[in-house]
Amino acid sequence: MSAMLIDSHVNLHAHQYDEDRDAVIARAREAGIGLMVTICDKVSSFEAVHAIAMAEPDIWCTVGTHPHEAKENPDLSVEALVALADRPRVIGIGECGLDFHYDFSPRDIQARVFRAHIAAARQTGLPLVVHTREADPLMAEILEEEHQRGAFKLLMHCYTSGAELAARAAALGAWFSVSGIATFKAAEDVRAIIRDMPADRIIVETDCPYLAPVPMRGRRNEPAYLPHIVDKLGEIRGWTRSEAEARTEDAFFALFDRIPRP
Repeated sequence: MSAMLIDSHVNLHAHQYDEDRDAVIARAREAGIGLMVTICDKVSSFEAVHAIAMAEPDIWCTVGTHPHEAKENPDLSVEALVALADRPRVIGIGECGLDFHYDFSPRDIQARVFRAHIAAARQTGLPLVVHTREADPLMAEILEEEHQRGAFKLLMHCYTSGAELAARAAALGAWFSVSGIATFKAAEDVRAIIRDMPADRIIVETDCPYLAPVPMRGRRNEPAYLPHIVDKLGEIRGWTRSEAEARTEDAFFALFDRIPRP
Protein backbone atom coordinates (compact mmCIF):
# COMPACT_ATOMS: atom_id res chain seq x y z
CA MET A 1 0.00 0.00 0.00
CA SER A 2 1.37 3.43 -0.91
CA ALA A 3 2.06 6.01 1.78
CA MET A 4 -0.48 8.67 2.66
CA LEU A 5 0.07 12.39 2.10
CA ILE A 6 -0.91 14.20 5.30
CA ASP A 7 -1.26 17.95 5.72
CA SER A 8 -0.60 18.39 9.42
CA HIS A 9 -1.50 22.08 9.61
CA VAL A 10 -4.31 23.73 7.68
CA ASN A 11 -6.51 26.70 8.61
CA LEU A 12 -9.69 25.72 6.82
CA HIS A 13 -11.92 27.98 8.91
CA ALA A 14 -10.03 31.03 7.61
CA HIS A 15 -12.09 33.68 5.87
CA GLN A 16 -10.00 33.18 2.71
CA TYR A 17 -11.97 29.98 2.13
CA ASP A 18 -15.44 31.33 2.79
CA GLU A 19 -16.39 31.26 -0.90
CA ASP A 20 -15.02 27.84 -1.85
CA ARG A 21 -14.15 25.79 1.23
CA ASP A 22 -15.78 22.61 -0.09
CA ALA A 23 -13.93 22.95 -3.40
CA VAL A 24 -10.61 23.42 -1.57
CA ILE A 25 -11.21 20.22 0.38
CA ALA A 26 -12.19 18.39 -2.81
CA ARG A 27 -9.03 19.56 -4.58
CA ALA A 28 -6.95 18.33 -1.67
CA ARG A 29 -8.41 14.85 -2.02
CA GLU A 30 -7.89 14.90 -5.77
CA ALA A 31 -4.22 15.77 -5.13
CA GLY A 32 -3.85 12.68 -2.94
CA ILE A 33 -4.08 14.31 0.47
CA GLY A 34 -5.44 11.54 2.65
CA LEU A 35 -5.76 13.38 5.93
CA MET A 36 -5.71 16.96 7.24
CA VAL A 37 -5.50 18.61 10.66
CA THR A 38 -7.33 21.92 10.80
CA ILE A 39 -5.89 24.20 13.45
CA CYS A 40 -7.59 26.36 16.06
CA ASP A 41 -6.15 29.89 16.17
CA LYS A 42 -8.16 31.06 19.19
CA VAL A 43 -10.64 29.47 21.55
CA SER A 44 -13.43 31.73 20.25
CA SER A 45 -12.93 30.12 16.82
CA PHE A 46 -13.07 26.57 18.15
CA GLU A 47 -16.70 25.85 17.29
CA ALA A 48 -16.11 26.77 13.64
CA VAL A 49 -12.90 24.73 13.52
CA HIS A 50 -14.52 21.76 15.24
CA ALA A 51 -17.53 21.82 12.92
CA ILE A 52 -15.25 21.32 9.91
CA ALA A 53 -13.62 18.29 11.53
CA MET A 54 -16.96 16.82 12.54
CA ALA A 55 -18.30 17.15 9.00
CA GLU A 56 -15.40 15.45 7.20
CA PRO A 57 -14.09 11.91 7.80
CA ASP A 58 -10.52 12.79 6.82
CA ILE A 59 -10.17 16.03 8.83
CA TRP A 60 -9.26 16.30 12.50
CA CYS A 61 -8.67 19.40 14.63
CA THR A 62 -6.90 21.03 17.54
CA VAL A 63 -7.95 23.47 20.25
CA GLY A 64 -5.89 26.44 21.34
CA THR A 65 -4.97 30.09 21.01
CA HIS A 66 -2.21 31.46 18.80
CA PRO A 67 0.17 33.89 20.53
CA HIS A 68 -1.16 36.70 18.33
CA GLU A 69 -4.56 36.11 19.95
CA ALA A 70 -3.42 35.51 23.54
CA LYS A 71 -4.74 38.92 24.59
CA GLU A 72 -8.27 37.74 23.74
CA ASN A 73 -8.28 35.51 26.79
CA PRO A 74 -5.28 36.37 29.00
CA ASP A 75 -6.53 34.16 31.83
CA LEU A 76 -7.30 31.14 29.65
CA SER A 77 -7.57 28.20 32.00
CA VAL A 78 -6.16 24.71 31.69
CA GLU A 79 -9.61 23.40 32.59
CA ALA A 80 -11.25 25.19 29.65
CA LEU A 81 -8.73 23.75 27.20
CA VAL A 82 -9.03 20.26 28.65
CA ALA A 83 -12.83 20.36 28.43
CA LEU A 84 -12.76 21.34 24.75
CA ALA A 85 -10.03 18.79 24.03
CA ASP A 86 -12.40 16.08 25.23
CA ARG A 87 -14.64 16.66 22.20
CA PRO A 88 -14.62 14.09 19.38
CA ARG A 89 -11.96 14.51 16.66
CA VAL A 90 -9.76 16.85 18.74
CA ILE A 91 -6.24 15.45 18.53
CA GLY A 92 -3.92 18.28 19.61
CA ILE A 93 -3.46 21.37 21.79
CA GLY A 94 -2.60 24.60 19.99
CA GLU A 95 -1.47 26.30 17.95
CA CYS A 96 0.14 28.16 20.80
CA GLY A 97 3.48 29.65 21.70
CA LEU A 98 5.43 32.90 21.42
CA ASP A 99 5.66 35.46 18.62
CA PHE A 100 7.93 38.40 19.38
CA HIS A 101 8.09 39.55 15.75
CA TYR A 102 4.69 41.22 15.71
CA ASP A 103 3.94 41.41 19.46
CA PHE A 104 0.21 41.47 18.73
CA SER A 105 -0.25 40.33 22.33
CA PRO A 106 1.89 41.45 25.29
CA ARG A 107 4.82 39.10 25.83
CA ASP A 108 3.96 38.26 29.44
CA ILE A 109 0.43 37.30 28.40
CA GLN A 110 1.78 35.18 25.53
CA ALA A 111 4.00 33.29 27.97
CA ARG A 112 1.23 32.80 30.53
CA VAL A 113 -1.26 31.52 27.96
CA PHE A 114 1.42 29.27 26.44
CA ARG A 115 2.08 27.65 29.81
CA ALA A 116 -1.64 26.93 30.18
CA HIS A 117 -1.54 25.08 26.86
CA ILE A 118 1.47 23.06 27.99
CA ALA A 119 -0.36 22.03 31.15
CA ALA A 120 -3.38 21.01 29.07
CA ALA A 121 -1.16 18.94 26.77
CA ARG A 122 0.42 17.24 29.76
CA GLN A 123 -2.98 16.52 31.34
CA THR A 124 -4.67 15.23 28.18
CA GLY A 125 -1.69 13.46 26.63
CA LEU A 126 -2.36 15.30 23.38
CA PRO A 127 0.58 16.76 21.44
CA LEU A 128 1.31 20.47 21.74
CA VAL A 129 1.44 22.40 18.43
CA VAL A 130 4.00 25.16 18.97
CA HIS A 131 4.40 28.44 17.07
CA THR A 132 7.63 30.28 17.75
CA ARG A 133 9.07 33.37 16.10
CA GLU A 134 11.96 35.55 17.28
CA ALA A 135 11.57 34.18 20.80
CA ASP A 136 14.19 31.41 20.85
CA PRO A 137 15.75 31.97 24.32
CA LEU A 138 12.45 32.19 26.20
CA MET A 139 10.86 29.40 24.15
CA ALA A 140 13.73 27.04 25.01
CA GLU A 141 13.57 28.07 28.67
CA ILE A 142 9.83 27.49 28.95
CA LEU A 143 9.90 24.14 27.13
CA GLU A 144 12.76 22.81 29.25
CA GLU A 145 11.31 24.12 32.52
CA GLU A 146 7.88 22.68 31.79
CA HIS A 147 9.32 19.38 30.59
CA GLN A 148 11.00 18.97 33.98
CA ARG A 149 7.57 19.25 35.57
CA GLY A 150 6.30 16.39 33.43
CA ALA A 151 6.85 15.19 29.90
CA PHE A 152 4.55 16.15 27.04
CA LYS A 153 4.64 15.57 23.29
CA LEU A 154 5.36 18.61 21.16
CA LEU A 155 5.52 19.69 17.55
CA MET A 156 7.58 22.68 16.43
CA HIS A 157 5.29 23.68 13.61
CA CYS A 158 6.53 25.42 10.44
CA TYR A 159 9.98 25.59 11.98
CA THR A 160 12.04 28.62 10.92
CA SER A 161 13.82 29.46 14.15
CA GLY A 162 17.46 28.91 15.05
CA ALA A 163 19.64 25.83 15.21
CA GLU A 164 20.11 26.06 18.99
CA LEU A 165 16.39 26.03 19.74
CA ALA A 166 15.95 23.17 17.26
CA ALA A 167 18.61 21.13 19.07
CA ARG A 168 17.16 21.88 22.51
CA ALA A 169 13.64 21.01 21.36
CA ALA A 170 14.89 17.81 19.70
CA ALA A 171 16.52 16.83 22.98
CA LEU A 172 13.05 17.00 24.55
CA GLY A 173 11.75 14.63 21.88
CA ALA A 174 10.10 17.27 19.69
CA TRP A 175 8.74 16.63 16.23
CA PHE A 176 9.21 19.25 13.50
CA SER A 177 7.01 20.18 10.55
CA VAL A 178 8.28 21.45 7.23
CA SER A 179 6.27 24.02 5.28
CA GLY A 180 6.42 25.79 1.93
CA ILE A 181 9.12 28.08 3.33
CA ALA A 182 11.56 25.25 2.60
CA THR A 183 10.98 25.90 -1.12
CA PHE A 184 11.74 29.64 -0.98
CA LYS A 185 14.93 30.70 -2.72
CA ALA A 186 16.19 32.77 0.22
CA ALA A 187 15.49 30.10 2.87
CA GLU A 188 18.81 28.23 2.81
CA ASP A 189 19.11 28.69 6.59
CA VAL A 190 15.81 26.86 7.01
CA ARG A 191 16.94 24.06 4.70
CA ALA A 192 20.18 23.71 6.67
CA ILE A 193 18.21 23.07 9.86
CA ILE A 194 15.90 20.61 8.08
CA ARG A 195 18.98 18.57 7.13
CA ASP A 196 19.72 18.10 10.84
CA MET A 197 16.20 17.37 12.09
CA PRO A 198 15.59 13.89 13.60
CA ALA A 199 14.72 11.74 10.58
CA ASP A 200 11.89 9.93 12.38
CA ARG A 201 10.26 13.12 13.70
CA ILE A 202 9.66 15.19 10.56
CA ILE A 203 6.18 15.83 9.18
CA VAL A 204 4.85 18.22 6.53
CA GLU A 205 2.27 20.99 6.36
CA THR A 206 1.00 23.76 4.13
CA ASP A 207 -0.11 26.20 6.89
CA CYS A 208 -2.65 27.24 4.26
CA PRO A 209 -3.93 29.78 3.29
CA TYR A 210 -0.46 31.19 4.04
CA LEU A 211 3.04 30.35 2.73
CA ALA A 212 2.24 28.81 -0.64
CA PRO A 213 5.25 26.83 -1.86
CA VAL A 214 7.18 27.46 -5.05
CA PRO A 215 5.89 27.34 -7.81
CA MET A 216 2.60 28.55 -6.27
CA ARG A 217 4.20 31.31 -4.22
CA GLY A 218 2.11 34.48 -4.12
CA ARG A 219 -1.18 32.62 -4.42
CA ARG A 220 -3.57 31.63 -1.69
CA ASN A 221 -2.19 28.36 -0.35
CA GLU A 222 -4.20 25.12 -0.33
CA PRO A 223 -3.65 21.57 0.96
CA ALA A 224 -3.50 20.45 -2.69
CA TYR A 225 -0.07 22.12 -2.92
CA LEU A 226 1.45 19.80 -0.29
CA PRO A 227 3.23 17.54 -2.85
CA HIS A 228 5.59 20.42 -3.69
CA ILE A 229 6.68 20.50 -0.04
CA VAL A 230 7.11 16.74 0.15
CA ASP A 231 9.28 16.83 -2.97
CA LYS A 232 11.46 19.59 -1.52
CA LEU A 233 11.83 17.72 1.77
CA GLY A 234 12.97 14.66 -0.16
CA GLU A 235 15.47 16.77 -2.07
CA ILE A 236 16.85 18.33 1.13
CA ARG A 237 17.17 15.02 2.97
CA GLY A 238 18.19 12.87 0.01
CA TRP A 239 15.00 10.81 0.16
CA THR A 240 12.97 9.53 -2.75
CA ARG A 241 9.40 10.78 -3.03
CA SER A 242 8.04 7.47 -1.75
CA GLU A 243 10.51 7.47 1.15
CA ALA A 244 9.59 11.04 2.09
CA GLU A 245 5.91 10.12 2.06
CA ALA A 246 6.44 6.98 4.14
CA ARG A 247 8.71 8.65 6.69
CA THR A 248 6.43 11.65 7.22
CA GLU A 249 3.37 9.39 7.50
CA ASP A 250 5.06 7.24 10.15
CA ALA A 251 6.18 10.33 12.06
CA PHE A 252 2.72 11.87 11.89
CA PHE A 253 0.95 8.86 13.39
CA ALA A 254 3.62 8.49 16.06
CA LEU A 255 2.88 12.07 17.12
CA PHE A 256 -0.89 12.28 16.63
CA ASP A 257 -1.56 8.86 18.09
CA ARG A 258 -5.24 9.51 18.81
CA ILE A 259 -5.97 9.29 15.08
CA PRO A 260 -6.65 5.72 13.94
CA ARG A 261 -4.14 4.73 11.31
CA PRO A 262 -5.82 3.39 8.15
